[in-house]
Amino acid sequence: MERKTALITGASRGIGRAIAQAFAAAGYDLFLTCLHSQEALCRLCQELTANFGIRAVPFCGDVGNFADVQTLFSQIRRLDVLVNNAGISHIGLLSDMTPEEWRRVMATNLDGCFYTCKLAVPLMVHEKRGKILNISSIWGNAGASMETAYSASKGAVNSLTRALAKELAPSNIQVNAIACGVIDTEMNRCFSEEEIQALIEEIPADRLGTPEEVAALALQLTRSPAYLTGQVITLDGGFL
Repeated sequence: MERKTALITGASRGIGRAIAQAFAAAGYDLFLTCLHSQEALCRLCQELTANFGIRAVPFCGDVGNFADVQTLFSQIRRLDVLVNNAGISHIGLLSDMTPEEWRRVMATNLDGCFYTCKLAVPLMVHEKRGKILNISSIWGNAGASMETAYSASKGAVNSLTRALAKELAPSNIQVNAIACGVIDTEMNRCFSEEEIQALIEEIPADRLGTPEEVAALALQLTRSPAYLTGQVITLDGGFL
C-alpha cells in the first residue's frame, strides 16, 4: 500500500519538528522545510528515515517567496496533507515597526500559506481528497499588545482557513487550523523567565503547552471525519 505524503513547513524545530516526528511515526513520507537551519533539518530527515523507514526530503527555502515554493513543489507529485507551520513573530510597538519588518511577518505567516495552498490544491483536487492544516494562534482571535503584526497575520490565516474550507469542501478537501496558546518553543524564549511565569499564572492549566501536544492534535485532525472543516480549534490550556 502506498504511503501517504505530508508537507510540513518550518519543520527544523519546535512545533514543526514535533509534527514531523508524529507524522513519521504514523508512516507518512515527508517533505520538510526550513529557512535557515538546513543542517538541523537534514539531521532530522536522516533520523526519521532511520527510525521509521519513511522517506523524508529536506528543503531549505523561504515560504514567503513564491519562486522558492514553486521549486519545492516541483519535487512533489502527490500530497495528502499540507501543514502550514512556518511562522515568525515580532515584539514591539506598531509605531516602532518598520514597513520591512511588517512585510516580513506577513510574507512568512500569511503569504506562505497562500503560496503552498495555491500549489497543493490542484494536487488534492486531482485525487478528490486532502487535508490542509494551518498552525495559527489565539492572538489571531484576540489580538496581543506589542504583537500587532503577528496577531494580524494569524487573524488573516484564520479567515483564510474558513473561506478556503468552503471553497474546497465540494472536492472532499478539509481545511482546519489550530489556534495555539503559549507553547514552550524557541519562539517564546524571547520572553524573560519572569514574563513566562506571569503568563503561566494566567493559564488555568498552570503550564505552557508542549509542541508534542500540538503535534498530537495535528495528526488527530488528519484522521477526523470529512465533515469537520473550516474550524479554528483552540489549544491553549483554557487561557482565553
